[in-house]
Amino acid sequence: MMIKETSLRRDPDLRGELAFLARGCDFVLPSRFKKRLKSFQQTQIQNKTEKKPGTPLPPPATLPSSPRPLSPVPHVNNVVNAPLSINIPRFYFPEGLPDACSNHEQTLSRIETAFMDIEDQKADIYEMGKIAKVCGCPLYWKAPMFRAAGGERTGFVSAQSFIAMWRKLLNNHHDDASKFICLLAKPSCSCLEQEDFIPLLQDVVDTHPGLTFLKDAPEFHSRYITTVIQRIFYTVNRSWSGKITSTEIRKSNFLQTLALLEEEEDINQITDYFSYEHFYVIYCKFWELDSDHDLYISQADLSRYNDQASSNRIIERIFSGAVTRGKTVQKEGRMSYADFVWFLISEEDKRNPTSIEYWFRCMDVDGDGVLSMYELEYFYEEQCERMEAMGIEPLPFHDLLCQMLDLVKPASDGKITLRDLKRCRMAHIFYDTFFNLEKYLDHEQRDPFAVQKDVENDGPEPSDWDRFAAEEYETLVAEESAQAQFQEGSFEDYETEEPASPSEIGNKGNKIVTSSLSEKCGKLQSVDEE
Repeated sequence: MMIKETSLRRDPDLRGELAFLARGCDFVLPSRFKKRLKSFQQTQIQNKTEKKPGTPLPPPATLPSSPRPLSPVPHVNNVVNAPLSINIPRFYFPEGLPDACSNHEQTLSRIETAFMDIEDQKADIYEMGKIAKVCGCPLYWKAPMFRAAGGERTGFVSAQSFIAMWRKLLNNHHDDASKFICLLAKPSCSCLEQEDFIPLLQDVVDTHPGLTFLKDAPEFHSRYITTVIQRIFYTVNRSWSGKITSTEIRKSNFLQTLALLEEEEDINQITDYFSYEHFYVIYCKFWELDSDHDLYISQADLSRYNDQASSNRIIERIFSGAVTRGKTVQKEGRMSYADFVWFLISEEDKRNPTSIEYWFRCMDVDGDGVLSMYELEYFYEEQCERMEAMGIEPLPFHDLLCQMLDLVKPASDGKITLRDLKRCRMAHIFYDTFFNLEKYLDHEQRDPFAVQKDVENDGPEPSDWDRFAAEEYETLVAEESAQAQFQEGSFEDYETEEPASPSEIGNKGNKIVTSSLSEKCGKLQSVDEE
């Protein structure tokens, strides 16, 4: 026994490992050490059982120093690890990183001074813009601030109520994303739902100089607000949960874009979220498909989009509920205007990350998270049938599959994942091949070197959606202008008075656009009354 103890004590590897263990290091013991340690412990147990109960233990001085049994080691680990866990600095701040240098009392003092310049120290929603600037916030935070301080109930906000609200917000929320969600969200909620944005966007419609021509057309304010909300969730809500968190706000450009509204008078220059021209294009496309004008379109209506360019099988998948919210689509087979906004942006910009996810959900028929070869063949079959009906000889599926695998370069053989499609940067060509015949034929006729050049170009080029919206808006305005000139000519022939347009404010393009939308909304109102 003495020999074994000495060999254990003099083993340099063992001594080093015991030293690491004593310092609280968590590691896997080598197998040779485990064997020697097990042998040592078994010898200790046998030695104890052989001793008589009355035999006294030898004095400690006569025993040579030896390693203590390892039973106390877990206790040593606990003692050593406790201060280490306490000393780890905090690294997660869901409400933002606190700023130790900020002086909240100084900010509150400035707010109190600003209220003194207001009559009776009671601010309405328009005067709240001055308070927002004193707080260091963008101008269009004024509506959320007004509501959070109780102004919606009374029509005004007193200095006392606002300062109490703002003090609480400064103490609990430390960055813009956290503050913004606190102001907009319902009480005790830490995320934003779609209806939470309505007061903010209604204030934008009412006060932004680029939307003044809408004052005489309040009937489609809700259409514009719905469009903007859907675009916000399309871009910001990357989790597809229907609820925007502070983390998603921080990762997006929404707050920066909202701040630009104060500086840019032409709202069409802000193509992200708020562009009126983009709204006009989306609404007109929906109007063309909505034959009965009840703000819902059927599967047959959607199949008429872009001269039936999309296959019936992909439209069936859209109406199956794979990418739509609510139960209206699945139960009644109807798509709302809000769902159409998602469809149109996804259809015209398949490079967008949300669009890639949108179409992946549609093509993943069995919902297993991968696109199998059977699913690809299922969608390509209809493409082949349509090409044969047009007198075009389709490429055999095996040859096309080789092309697509070379295009995507999936990490695993025989299946394509969402990660593969996002990484290859050619998802738009992949998707058009399987369910959009018109765009597929365009890709086939295009120079492959030009396609590669587009992929390698990382410059600040406008997105496919921005290009589509700009081209469509010019086309729609030209059509409306030609129609207006034709009507003016016919009125002159009959020597009748020209009817006044309901929107004779704003620029010329907006006059035409607003007049057209007013006519459409008037028809919608008559349908609702019936």
